[in-house]
Amino acid sequence: MAGQIEAKLAELGITLPLPMQPLANYVPYVVTGNLVVVSGQIPAVDGKVAITGKVSWGVSLDQGKEAARLCFINVLVHLKAACGGDLDRVRRVVRLGGFIAAPSEFDQHALVMNGASDLAVAVFGEAGRHARSTIGVPSLPADASVEVEGMFEIQ
Repeated sequence: MAGQIEAKLAELGITLPLPMQPLANYVPYVVTGNLVVVSGQIPAVDGKVAITGKVSWGVSLDQGKEAARLCFINVLVHLKAACGGDLDRVRRVVRLGGFIAAPSEFDQHALVMNGASDLAVAVFGEAGRHARSTIGVPSLPADASVEVEGMFEIQ
């Protein structure tokens, strides 16, 4: 029987994909005590980066938000693995960090990152409300337009 979070994902039309392998020398997540830290995830679908380029230079604001949403879905994949397959162990989304590839004059990073934040709240309810940092960067691995990392409290 699926748990409450799995049911919520299904209600939202989200099927978690297979995890993407790290692109370099790091692990996808670390569990320490009751915290899970998930490494930055890019907007990959079926192991390929789905949204590349810089937000406002070929990538629209809406596409950037979708990229952030896809990143959070990939964060959930690794969070689920860290929880032994049971996302109902998540007590709180503590923090999300977002990196938005954009030109220096772009100033709507927070709106892009809402793609991830809105999904966190949709999935986890009040426990999905989190602290957040959003940073503009000149480029990201594999020319991804967005990267999202997370910290979660689990039981």
